[in-house]
Amino acid sequence: MSRLRCTVSHVLFLAILGCVGVINGLGVNWGTIASHPLPPEIVVQLMKDNGINKVKLFDTDKTVLDALAGSGIEVMVALPNVYLANMASPDKAKAWVKQNVTSYLGPKAVNITYVAIGNEPFLQGYNGSFVNVTFPALKNVQNALNDAGVGSKIKATVPCNADVYYSPWNNPAPSGGIFRPDIVSEMKKIVDFQDKNGAPFIVNIYPFISLYLGNGAFPTDYAFFDGISNPVKDNGRTYTNMFEANYDTLVAALDGVGHGNMTIMVGEMGWPTDGDVNANAKNAQKFYGGLLKNLGSKKGTPRRPGIDIEVYLFGLVDEDAKSLLPGTFERHWGIFSYDGQPKFPIDFSGQGKNKSAVPAKNVTYLPNSWCMLNPKAGDLSKLDDQIKAACEDADCTPLGFGSSCNGLDAAGNASYAFNAYYQLNYQTKCDFGGLGLVTKKNISQGTCKFNIQVDSHPASEAPAPAPAPAQVAASAPKQKGYKEPKSASSSSAGSSMAPFTFFSALAFGAVLDLVLFCR
Repeated sequence: MSRLRCTVSHVLFLAILGCVGVINGLGVNWGTIASHPLPPEIVVQLMKDNGINKVKLFDTDKTVLDALAGSGIEVMVALPNVYLANMASPDKAKAWVKQNVTSYLGPKAVNITYVAIGNEPFLQGYNGSFVNVTFPALKNVQNALNDAGVGSKIKATVPCNADVYYSPWNNPAPSGGIFRPDIVSEMKKIVDFQDKNGAPFIVNIYPFISLYLGNGAFPTDYAFFDGISNPVKDNGRTYTNMFEANYDTLVAALDGVGHGNMTIMVGEMGWPTDGDVNANAKNAQKFYGGLLKNLGSKKGTPRRPGIDIEVYLFGLVDEDAKSLLPGTFERHWGIFSYDGQPKFPIDFSGQGKNKSAVPAKNVTYLPNSWCMLNPKAGDLSKLDDQIKAACEDADCTPLGFGSSCNGLDAAGNASYAFNAYYQLNYQTKCDFGGLGLVTKKNISQGTCKFNIQVDSHPASEAPAPAPAPAQVAASAPKQKGYKEPKSASSSSAGSSMAPFTFFSALAFGAVLDLVLFCR
């Protein structure tokens, strides 16, 4: 009788868990390039509260790994690109693995399952800098894991941008997918080695960037999952969204080098919420809603129907200190805002429910104090210089064309810039040549939120004094009608192959040559 009671209870528990859980294989990317990062223990609890049990990191930061210890969350740590060349030495690879992987196992109990070897090392924007050092690093790190006795559990793998494969002009469809000719020999070595060692192929796919780089040529509906009136037909297969077309282009490329059944994981996929006309919470909610329902249904893709696809959403929280080279949206990829608050409804279970994520708990903020343009300021001749100086250091991307604060007037733009700099510097600088004024009144306007920053200092640590703003800014707030120019090399992945077409957009859906610089 007791055994029956226990069994029934166990079944009920599993049923309840299934109702409140997340999609099998769903993870998140946790980036930490922020001026006021949330304490790692709060971020770990945020993931646990939302049922997220897989996380992908971009390094091996000790404070982050210590916070993950004992959580049970599956962790992918990373060897940054700058260390790839060093790993040509087997001894250095063993030392790195000992310090950054095996030292966190055992009593510390960080559940490390993968080691990412670099991040998108074959981006064409790197001009081949990492082409010859990636495979030796992969081989030596995996061998070091094997020698340490953990290679059966922890796999080394190279996260690639989707520009490593494409469909050529004479067969511009997913079934025509091949690896880039300039790296095909390296890709074959990598794929052979990873498949032999039981490691998946990791690719980063970004429908948003396809839309961003398409300059109106990319069909907007193909970035989402609601279907389209003119789906792509390819040898009896039908493609209604860019994700499936891009994924199957990779399947074809893998098949072409003898690994058509290799496991594929999507290492990054997401939608930003600010910094561009298409980057907003409404579109992000639509994108994630469609993606998660797609994954939850185990629909798979036309070439691989009925499979679970493991996807790491990009990203968990906003990072306000990331480079703007890829675009002014780059600081706004978070599903959660800088302080761990959900930006839009999202159902991690994939059931399509209109539900809110659980917000971060126990977040400590700076006092309720804002900096604004003094309405009584007389001489405004230096105002433009002060705004530019503030935005050189602080994040003013919401002021850009099509962004959340684009509708502010001139005084509002100045106040936003002043407050962003004031918060960045722990509310210690609001002079701006006599033009700034501290206020205790929340000066947010409509959809434009004037943030109070997270207090990320330990209680015993006083904020360091900040330097005065520089007089010249590379990233000034943009007035209405302005659109941030794209990097000259941002579309170079397809430049040597074929003119930009709809199919090349699918094949190069995640291309952004400078995207790694923000990691």
